[in-house]
This record gives sequence, C-alpha cells and structure tokens, in this order.
Amino acid sequence: MNIQIVEQQEKLQVVIQCAQINDEVKRLKNHIELFDNKLKAGKSGEVCLVNTSEVLYFEAVDNRTFLYTSEEVLEIRQRLYELEEILSEKDFIRISKSQIVNINHMKSLRPELNRTILVTMCNGERLSIS
Repeated sequence: MNIQIVEQQEKLQVVIQCAQINDEVKRLKNHIELFDNKLKAGKSGEVCLVNTSEVLYFEAVDNRTFLYTSEEVLEIRQRLYELEEILSEKDFIRISKSQIVNINHMKSLRPELNRTILVTMCNGERLSIS
C-alpha cells in the first residue's frame, strides 16, 4: 500500500494506492473521512461544531439526544437513527436502544453475569451493551 498526500491550491488530497480494496483500506479511508467530519451541537443556547473523532458516545434521553465528549455534554438535533446513517461505516456502533458509542474511545469490555457487557470508556464512564 502506498499513501500519498498532495497539496493543490489550498486543497489537500490523500491518495491511497493498493493492489486491492480490503477491509484495512476501507477502514483507513473511513478514518481519513472522519477526521474532518463535524456535527452541530448546543449548550445554553450556544452552537458548537464538534469533530466526530472527539465524540465518546451519543445518548437519547426523554426525546432529546446528547453528545458526550471527554470534557462536556452537548445537545444535538439529530435522532440516533439519523446519526447511525451519518456515521455508518465509521467507528461508531449502536450498543443499545439509547446509545451509540465511538469504539476508538473504548478502554475495556467486561462480560457481566446478566448477559450484558460493561464498557469502560477512556474517561472512566461505564456503559452497558445490551
């Protein structure tokens, strides 16, 4: 595999040359696309742009959707099913009816006796996979 970065008139182009497109190449492409993907979220009437790579997880509570980063909790307009479409083939997975998690921020997984899996995130928060 050969990766080339080309700069042309204020544009950056990444070229991936490989013998065949396999899962590793697709994953690399998704990481590159995810790098500059931003979502609009709000807190106290203020709108912020958040890189999807900074998101630990999304959670739906009482018909509202929240975006969690390591430092803050913001409300986002999209519903979980809309986020699933936006983030499809990225590093996000739905772990329950109310949560979507960024697998890059998972620290550990532990099976529980009640047939669930306890996920510890990089910030120490624990979530349950149903």
